[in-house]
Amino acid sequence: MAKTYPAISVIMPVLNEQDHLAAAVESVLSQNYPGQFELLLCLGPSTDSTNQIAASLALADPRIRPINNPRGLTTVGLNEAIRQAQFDIIIRIDAHSEPTPGYFQRGVEILDEQKADLLGGIMDARGKASFQSATAWAYTSRFGIGGAAFHVGGEAGEAESAYLGIFRKSALIRVGGYDEAIIRGEDWDLAQRIKKTGGLVWFSPELRVVYWPRGRFDRLVKQFYSTGVWRGDLTRRDLRGAPKRYFAPPLLVASVIIGLVAAVFGWLIGILPAAAYLLGVAGLAVTASKLSLKARVALMIVLPTMHFSWGWGFWVGLLKGASGTIDRSRVTKKS
Repeated sequence: MAKTYPAISVIMPVLNEQDHLAAAVESVLSQNYPGQFELLLCLGPSTDSTNQIAASLALADPRIRPINNPRGLTTVGLNEAIRQAQFDIIIRIDAHSEPTPGYFQRGVEILDEQKADLLGGIMDARGKASFQSATAWAYTSRFGIGGAAFHVGGEAGEAESAYLGIFRKSALIRVGGYDEAIIRGEDWDLAQRIKKTGGLVWFSPELRVVYWPRGRFDRLVKQFYSTGVWRGDLTRRDLRGAPKRYFAPPLLVASVIIGLVAAVFGWLIGILPAAAYLLGVAGLAVTASKLSLKARVALMIVLPTMHFSWGWGFWVGLLKGASGTIDRSRVTKKS
């Protein structure tokens, strides 16, 4: 007897994604999920042609339902989509990402097998041009963005958090959805609240979602500074619950600044932290696998950009709070 699959609601926050939205939507529609599903597009006030593209896509397929998100905040749009979702299993997909074939079907199976409330897989970062390829490499390296399982992989099991996520709607309702006061790190915060109510957060390396990272220096700075500020703010709220890896970039920033100040006052040994770090970055660029020569050179810019933007932002968030800091790296028209 053929297995019956539950109906699912796919929710997608969208802002200034004219170059990626159609591909993201197509990756959802082409999943060939063997049950009923709907796709809710949470449309922010884009300044490019994103919303026109969304309207055309909705006209072409009745499963697509646009939802207005005038504030443009991800958490606000997601909560509205959760409220309007018709079905009991909710899958979040961002407009800058594409689930790989079979993601929905296998994800629903694993969610049921593990009796989990939240399930996530691997963020499969990829790049096209050299700078974006270097950024994608950094996303998948412990030396780039840290050792979270959804970045670097690992064994299936209980997880700290989840990338995007496959949820039971009942769990989202139980914890009140996303915290709309949080601009970045909302996924980590949500996972912690689900776990505190006894819910299981699970990681499976079988599941992969392709992610296209920022492809320009200025946008990478804005993204990682904003992320660092919010991680600092969240750490300020729950110091014991913060993973130890969060402290690596801010400690790097502090050691380099203190060392350079010491060097200015005649203590030349103070240049050692900066010199050792740059030597390490050069070593990673030389040994990085599957990167072109141009991407290796770009990696020598990407890694310090990520680490120092995130680390400086973390200190700001830890000491002052986030104060509404918003990532504006997708506000302009081209990515």
